[in-house]
Amino acid sequence: MAIDFKESRTRENLMRAFAGESQARNRYTIAAATAKEQKMFAVSQIFLFTADQERAHAEVFYHLLKSLSGTTIHIDGGYPVDNFENVTELLKAARHNEMGEFEDVYPAFGEVAREEGFMQAAAAFHQIAEIEKIHGNRFGKLAELLETNHYYESETEQEWMCLNCGHIYRGKRVPEVCPVCRHDKGYFIPASLAPYFEKEFEK
Repeated sequence: MAIDFKESRTRENLMRAFAGESQARNRYTIAAATAKEQKMFAVSQIFLFTADQERAHAEVFYHLLKSLSGTTIHIDGGYPVDNFENVTELLKAARHNEMGEFEDVYPAFGEVAREEGFMQAAAAFHQIAEIEKIHGNRFGKLAELLETNHYYESETEQEWMCLNCGHIYRGKRVPEVCPVCRHDKGYFIPASLAPYFEKEFEK
């Protein structure tokens, strides 16, 4: 027997997901400001990049509630307080939250939606869960690099990109300022994590 969307658990889960993604966007925007204050511009940009993708996720879930426009959906739920001053702790907390959505929350929501017959919502939950895994792994990698002091230096020669001017620096340690644009070292990011960078572009 078909379930009325207005009475479904899926409508509540969509609102929970919308609320969660909206809060994640704000948390990452605030985290970006903290990173920027500590002159970690590249990390700040990664938080902002992810925040905008969380906004897109929220929009997907909100659109699926469009047929209920004009109504109010009451939900309960718990949401994290990750108001740390330490950027590494912010990254670790973000990883924990993203992996929770990937491993537990969205698969469970997707299964409920499938059981209730709302296949578009089920697909959205499962697809976005996979994106959250990417977010979580990226946050985790950055936290690991910072925690082991390998974000700005390496035991072997490697490459970093200045996100301000695009300069690729090769060496074992990032310079204190970019030799091209003179911006602080916080603008550098390991080239392997830089957006749109491919070794083939240098040929």
